[in-house]
Amino acid sequence: MTRTLLGEIRQFWHYFKMDSILFFLLIGVSVFGLIMLYSASANSTVLLHKQIVHFALAISVMLVIAQIPPYLFKRYSPYLMIFGIFLLILVLLFGSSSGGAQRWLDLGFVRFQPSELMKVIVPIAIASILSETTLPPKPLPMFISIISIIVIVLLIAKQPDLGTSILIGASGIYVLIFSGIRIQIIKHNRWLNFGSIGVIIGGSGYVAWNYLLMAYQKKRILTLINPSSDPLGSGYHILQSKIAIGSGGLFGKGIEQGQSDLNFLPENTTDFIFAVIAEELGFIGVLFLLSIYGLIIYRCFIISLESDETFSKLLGASLTLIFFTYIFVNIGMVSGLLPVVGIPLPLISYGGSSLITLMASFGIIMSIRKHKSPTYLSKF
Repeated sequence: MTRTLLGEIRQFWHYFKMDSILFFLLIGVSVFGLIMLYSASANSTVLLHKQIVHFALAISVMLVIAQIPPYLFKRYSPYLMIFGIFLLILVLLFGSSSGGAQRWLDLGFVRFQPSELMKVIVPIAIASILSETTLPPKPLPMFISIISIIVIVLLIAKQPDLGTSILIGASGIYVLIFSGIRIQIIKHNRWLNFGSIGVIIGGSGYVAWNYLLMAYQKKRILTLINPSSDPLGSGYHILQSKIAIGSGGLFGKGIEQGQSDLNFLPENTTDFIFAVIAEELGFIGVLFLLSIYGLIIYRCFIISLESDETFSKLLGASLTLIFFTYIFVNIGMVSGLLPVVGIPLPLISYGGSSLITLMASFGIIMSIRKHKSPTYLSKF
């Protein structure tokens, strides 16, 4: 009886093409996140129940996407890109506003943020463009890729959503980097080439500061340098977050023993939940979380490297590096090392749209793992 049941479970698991190691790592960190969310929300079961629904939906999306062979993502990537840009234009024209930003499309029965879709669509599209030719990429596909990235970044920054636009731009740049792109403004002289690139970057920073960044975005950067200059205003988040992290020590104060009930730490269930983890579980808890994150990243990179297709290698590696970037930016932001840009802690922070997008990315990586090109291409 037991053997029969185990055999059926194994057959079911194999049928749904799930990478067991990656799946259980994701479930493990998600359960950890639910525990910390419950503690950070002052024992609010309402928030916990909503997040459980988000996780159930996100895992379902991951399961469905894992069944789709990678070649289908590549084949339909131009249509996905056009559809994504169309949605971003709709947001600028008819999007609903909240908190001074116009980032959502309200369809009546659902309200969603199209920029979240671009976190997956951009690396798919850029990996498809670059994998059509030999690597390193030739000038034409490289030029098309860069123009596509710039257009999407500008559309999202216009909402305004600087943090998301930078991350989506990075997702496309990661594909370019993994493709072996070489930037040579001045050939045959490495130092002059580096100097020219430095001048371009510096000039871009000057233009961005004086002509592109809004007043509140500049204030966030200045607050990073000296948060004590406005301790009750723009510097409040960072100062309270540092206090929470520092008070955790080695072993922390214990679950539900932090300052969440006192409401000193803003956004403690979303962007700043890492500070709650550091305060309640201390350095040991943070080390545990980072170790699980590290195993997920390692597993995803292994899956990408073992793929036998250029498209799958580029896509899998870039999606993995995006996941790492989320972690790096959020922890850097909460620790006062980076400006506050509103990036959630992956699989931990409360929220539905970002979680579903993230699980969709893992679904693509599982698809890369389970669909080998000789098997599915031989049928067509």
